[in-house]
Amino acid sequence: MSVKPFSSNEIASYTCYRTPEPITIDGRLEEAAWRAAPESPRFVDIVSGGPALHDTRSSLLWDDQYLYVSFRIEEPHVRAELTNRDDIIFMENDIEVFIDGGDTYYEFELNALNTIYEVFFIWQDAYKRDGTFDIPEFDLFSGKAGSFGGNNDRRGAAFWRGTHPRGNRWAFPHWDFPGLVSAVHVDGSINDDSTVDKGWSVEIGFPWAGMKHLANGRSLPPQDGDLWKICLARYEKLELGGKATHVGWAWNRVGDPDNHIPERFTEIHFSNQLVTEIA
Repeated sequence: MSVKPFSSNEIASYTCYRTPEPITIDGRLEEAAWRAAPESPRFVDIVSGGPALHDTRSSLLWDDQYLYVSFRIEEPHVRAELTNRDDIIFMENDIEVFIDGGDTYYEFELNALNTIYEVFFIWQDAYKRDGTFDIPEFDLFSGKAGSFGGNNDRRGAAFWRGTHPRGNRWAFPHWDFPGLVSAVHVDGSINDDSTVDKGWSVEIGFPWAGMKHLANGRSLPPQDGDLWKICLARYEKLELGGKATHVGWAWNRVGDPDNHIPERFTEIHFSNQLVTEIA
């Protein structure tokens, strides 16, 4: 079993502009910079590319300190239960950000209670003795690392190595992104199904100073024209016919239930132009 065929022209492209002043991370998206920032199309089904049940939009901004990511999430009944950092957030409704670093990538998840789950991944074919990643931060003998073959791991022919051509990754769920800040604003009543909510919004600040293992030779902060690949997605737990099912919606389709495919992440192009000056 291998990753299904996919056309590169299906990958979305976005220009990320500079914000003229720092963003206040409060989840409300009220700054002029957010109002001026281009917004993604409505997210689509992560496998088929078809319409999603609820609307989800995302925008990005940057300055010399942070990459800022926002989500606007339509949710008639906002729900979240998990409160401990690194709880398995993908078991309930969440938003997700994956940042590709070439031989590495980073996974971030957040629920409507602003509970964070994050994992740092290193492809096993890039982890060499005395190499770049053979450092105390990513010690394989601490008992904190795991082997991960993707979301299709432990199934049929993909049992040991998943479906990605690069095979397994070392996963470091204990790793925390240095200096990360996030906030959620709920427009409604969380965990109260007696009311109909509008949804929730999210702001995240990823410090460039914490991305040294994701830079892959790129400048931090980025230079004008630099390209990063970032997956922005949302997972929703739906109750259908008395059964629970999880569906994924993303900026562009990934074409597989396994969203751990960095080459299919959305292309984010960085511009030095101020977002408030774009036409």
